[in-house]
Amino acid sequence: MKKDGAPLPLATAAVNPVAKIFLCFETKSFLATLLGLTLVVVVWNLQPYYDNILSTTRCAAASPPTRSSPLSEQKLSATTPPADPNKRTFQAYGSAAALFVQMGAYRGGPATFAVVGLASKPTHVFGKPWYKCEWVPNNGNASIRAKAYKMLPDWGYGRVYTVVVVNCTFAQNPNADNSGGKLMIYAYYGESPRRYEKFTALEEEAGAYDESDYKPPYKYDYLYCGSSLYGKLSASRMREWMAYHAWFFGAKSHFVFHDAGGVSAAVKAVLEPWIRAGRVTLQDIRTQAEYDGYYYNQFLVVNDCLHRHRYAANWTFYFDVDEYIHLPDGSSLESVLKDFSNNTQFTIEQNAMSSSLCLNDPSRDYSREWGFEKLQFRDSRTRIRRDRKYAIQAKNAYATGVHMSENVAGGTLHKTESKIRYYHYHNTITVHEELCRNLLPASAANATTWVDKIPYVYDDSMKKLAPTIKEFERNTIGRRR
Repeated sequence: MKKDGAPLPLATAAVNPVAKIFLCFETKSFLATLLGLTLVVVVWNLQPYYDNILSTTRCAAASPPTRSSPLSEQKLSATTPPADPNKRTFQAYGSAAALFVQMGAYRGGPATFAVVGLASKPTHVFGKPWYKCEWVPNNGNASIRAKAYKMLPDWGYGRVYTVVVVNCTFAQNPNADNSGGKLMIYAYYGESPRRYEKFTALEEEAGAYDESDYKPPYKYDYLYCGSSLYGKLSASRMREWMAYHAWFFGAKSHFVFHDAGGVSAAVKAVLEPWIRAGRVTLQDIRTQAEYDGYYYNQFLVVNDCLHRHRYAANWTFYFDVDEYIHLPDGSSLESVLKDFSNNTQFTIEQNAMSSSLCLNDPSRDYSREWGFEKLQFRDSRTRIRRDRKYAIQAKNAYATGVHMSENVAGGTLHKTESKIRYYHYHNTITVHEELCRNLLPASAANATTWVDKIPYVYDDSMKKLAPTIKEFERNTIGRRR
């Protein structure tokens, strides 16, 4: 029998809301404190779920206890939809080709710059990448921007990489006060302006700009821009080529070579006297091998040379080290180029020479003769297409190629064979043994000789110059045999 004032049973007290609150905050204080600390850590790391977590962990003062899912189950069910077995994901690792690989950047005049480099060929073939230029001055003034004009001068010959020349032309000289600044390039992956790479292409120090650098007279009359030198080059052939063209172009000329792995110690020794004399610049470009472009990136190399030395000479020549420029009628190079001066560039026709045919003359010691001195048989076929090389007034060119440029201001002259040609001794530059491997009878000097269905005629034009070239070499760098 229940007595008045007797304590209520526990089951009865649980029904009382006031007693329920007291029980929540006193009998479970330790657990509540521990849970609170845990929740602070969780909320700190899972901020987006802050409100949900707090709402699900407060003690309900007036509600009877109900069974609920664990916190982790609630969170997963709220944020992770069931996996779709037909939804595929694609995981990318690494990069197949860079968006842009810069080789050089050069000022091309008061308001224009050129940035020369490589870019992923598929990006340019299948996409629409573009560029933007920005000049950031050192004087604290606002930067100046201009949309760039890009050129792809290798005409699709590229491999993984293709050559890109980015032209930045501003409305005015961005460094007019000569305080210096930086040329920034924005390289965009595609049409969207949201994805791009930004980099410093060129820095111009305060006082570095000199407008006279871009006006004649230029330092040289003639500049040679050589393609990539690779393979096992013959030091003897390099010696002969260098001596001949140092004589041919004269004292006001300069030669730029690019070593892509072909300049051995022996070849370097051949070039060293000319380097000391200030006639040769040798560029080490061996790291170009990391970027798979056409033929040791020769399109990249000639474009870098074009812009690096754009205002160095009146005419810039492009041909290879197994090719010799020659004037058929004995006129001077100066007079020939004066006739061509109304054109931005002119191409040069080839005289293809045998790389192994020599006269069987017992009186001659071929081992002591130079290559162009003893290889005297010319391929006489007509009406066939032969490669041409060229020269250009670089100040009027925006990009260039191996055999000619398609990015010039001004005309191109092709009919030049009566005034200038080049002798091509194909495949001789890497021959280290004796070149005269096939000897023809003395009668071959007066007739057409057929070898492997190709007609050859005797041509001793270059042989006649050999004594002059050897004497020039001795007088210039003191070399003797």
